[in-house]
Amino acid sequence: MKPKLKPYLLPGRREAGCDEAGRGPLAGPVYAAAVILPPHFHHPLLNDSKQMTEKAREELRSVIEAEAVAWAVEAVSAEEIDRLNILWASVTGMQRAVLRLDPRPDFLLVDGNKFRPFEGFGFKDFQTVVHGDATYASIAAASVLAKTWRDEFMRKLALEYPLYGWERNFGYPTPEHIEAIRRYGYTPWHRKSFHVKELEPSLF
Repeated sequence: MKPKLKPYLLPGRREAGCDEAGRGPLAGPVYAAAVILPPHFHHPLLNDSKQMTEKAREELRSVIEAEAVAWAVEAVSAEEIDRLNILWASVTGMQRAVLRLDPRPDFLLVDGNKFRPFEGFGFKDFQTVVHGDATYASIAAASVLAKTWRDEFMRKLALEYPLYGWERNFGYPTPEHIEAIRRYGYTPWHRKSFHVKELEPSLF
């Protein structure tokens, strides 16, 4: 039985959980989400989205969007990823999601170990948490929204670019995806700053 996620860091404070999905793919945006849950929110399926089944994530997405105090999802394009690098593109996405929350959170719980101050939020207004999506319910909820929104987008994109298998690999560097790039080249949705060894020119 998995341990119960913590509902908050400090009781009585409006905390938003922040997370992203899609840092590793070769193609597509990175998605980021911010979620404020009601106090003591609990759902037996809620967990780090990577540990959940697709069916469970979709079920939780509907629950979170219906019951959250506030939530927002942002996509950061491949062009921005190439310009900012994937780490800061992810942070930028989370910041944009936070700024769309109404009501405004008092404090941010951010998955990972990198974040930085931005409009109205200083160092005392957030805390990074390694494995936060497996620790705090609000971060787990953000991970579910980011993952499901991104997967939905990549399935739609796969209809426009059917040769790359994005409805299955979601832009990640699977053998199928790498072979498609080798055969058909890159699309406008590929991240130019991402390189995989299998696609490097051979010296022999």
